[in-house]
Amino acid sequence: MPASLERLERFYGPIAQPPSDPFALYVWEVLSLHTTRPRRDNAMNALRRIPALTPDSMGRVARAKLEAAVAFAGPYRDERIRALMAGVEVFRRNRDFAARLRSDMSAALQVLTLLPHLSSVSGQWMLLLAGGHLMLPDDPQIQRVLTRLGSDVTRAEREIGEVLPARQRAALYLAYHGQATCVETDPMCRICPLKPICPYAKRRHAA
Repeated sequence: MPASLERLERFYGPIAQPPSDPFALYVWEVLSLHTTRPRRDNAMNALRRIPALTPDSMGRVARAKLEAAVAFAGPYRDERIRALMAGVEVFRRNRDFAARLRSDMSAALQVLTLLPHLSSVSGQWMLLLAGGHLMLPDDPQIQRVLTRLGSDVTRAEREIGEVLPARQRAALYLAYHGQATCVETDPMCRICPLKPICPYAKRRHAA
């Protein structure tokens, strides 16, 4: 697995790093749904310029400014704004959210239930990136890449080791690879940096 990650890192270079602050990461996740990475990044940058990436600052910002910034993410603007404002209320009422997220897994899972707009997979990303919990999210992009490599989450976690930055780096690059190259339909095996060590690519080429 470390060799695979090195191949991915050389192939893609630096990739966008999600925020480590729980609220900013929640915003990132809301803006990431049903859109592209560039659109999400444009919306995040627009909110950053206002600025409106804390619960208090987003709660105070004029509605028109918020709508204009969120619109950069593409469709579902109103749904995104409703999810964002629900998050604002949760984080305002629970000022200890970050501390609880970084506590033991039981407390972290409990505090995540306060965010009903957060999917289970997005919650796992928050546990890893903002909560500091050693895990790989049950993300379909990650699962697909690992399966095609003849691996699984348990084996990958063991090979990566119990070092948080390494787990975070692995999750980000595996997910990125699943979105960019190792896609579900008609994966681009011809240019894939993992092709020499991928059983799926070898079977596909033989067929």
